Amino acid sequence: MGNDLNQNLADSGDARHDLVVGLDAGGTRTRAMCASAAEGRLLGEGSGGPGNALTVPAPQLTDHLAEAIAAAVPEPARGRVVAVAGGFAGATGASADDPGYVHARSALTGALRRLGIPSGPVALCSDIEAAFASAPGTPADGLALVAGTGAVAMRIAGRRATTTVDGDGWLLGDDGSGFWIGRSAVRAALRMADGRGPGTGLAVLVGRALGVPDGVLPGGPSGGVALGGSGAPGDGRRLGGGVTPDGLGDPAGPGGTGASSGGGGPSAGGRVVSYDGGGPAVPDWPLAHREAYRAHLLPAVMTDPPIRLARLAPLVVEAAREKDAVAVGILDEAADQLAETVRALAPRPGEPLVATGGLLGPDGPLTEPLTIRLHPLGLTLGWVADGCRGAVALARLEHRGGGR
Repeated sequence: MGNDLNQNLADSGDARHDLVVGLDAGGTRTRAMCASAAEGRLLGEGSGGPGNALTVPAPQLTDHLAEAIAAAVPEPARGRVVAVAGGFAGATGASADDPGYVHARSALTGALRRLGIPSGPVALCSDIEAAFASAPGTPADGLALVAGTGAVAMRIAGRRATTTVDGDGWLLGDDGSGFWIGRSAVRAALRMADGRGPGTGLAVLVGRALGVPDGVLPGGPSGGVALGGSGAPGDGRRLGGGVTPDGLGDPAGPGGTGASSGGGGPSAGGRVVSYDGGGPAVPDWPLAHREAYRAHLLPAVMTDPPIRLARLAPLVVEAAREKDAVAVGILDEAADQLAETVRALAPRPGEPLVATGGLLGPDGPLTEPLTIRLHPLGLTLGWVADGCRGAVALARLEHRGGGR
């Protein structure tokens, strides 16, 4: 969206032209939207650096908020801002003593003061509460589910989170998340290499993504793994070339994750590999190459922050599209995990369930399988892109005195 405020700058500053600002301050970036206080019409937007209230130091958090707000609200219009609301990763509005809340309020107050924005009403909440408010009608009660790099579900009552399931981070939880899927891909590749697991094209895709030399990949220097659709030699397509983890795709196939549960597995050197688990997964992947594969893969994983494994999730989606049974199993289990997370909130049939995160968007790989799993609970997924529009709605409520 462009910034339409400049054309209104000559107008008088009466209530018809009061402005509100909504912020979605997440782990990777901060977004700001400026809107009409009366109508909610979006007029401008801006972005800045990461906005996690617990992990971004206060001076940088203030800078990132100021950068985003300044881009959304041109200087001549800043005196018209009558309310601000922000949804922050790492914060909650449930307690004024919450460390993330304290840091977020301090940084936001500093950013507004720096920009010369009046000290009107300011509402703070978590980024998940803001995302829930982004749903049509700005609901006050229901369920929220986030499935992106991490995964968490919350029950929202009176626009506050009252119950949280998972969101426990990469070490202890985030089941079914992008991180969980990426880690599962590496585990599958390593199990194939040491003979404990079935053959899978993920070994090639993960190996290439992490810099393993082509010469030690399964299938030899070509690094190709043919995926058999019916288990017959020559029945499949080759997987492994030119795949980069640049986005999550939408696997084909109704009611699942893009591949059937039957069929054959990857082959190496033109020979289809059985999934019966007996012996090495790929007979003509020499032991010396498998050992070299592990020797390259493990340091590449261990030297990066663990959460970066989430970038491998698109490779699982790609392999599932090609009917790789291991990849299909990973996505199916991820959908099971997310369904279990929602079920733990004791949902009531028909109550709102607002979802956000790349795994559950319109083209998200888990949208359809999770929808099917939630149907017996009487739940329907409603997706929002982020919490920015919800924060705008909360700012308007705050301005009208109807905030929480």
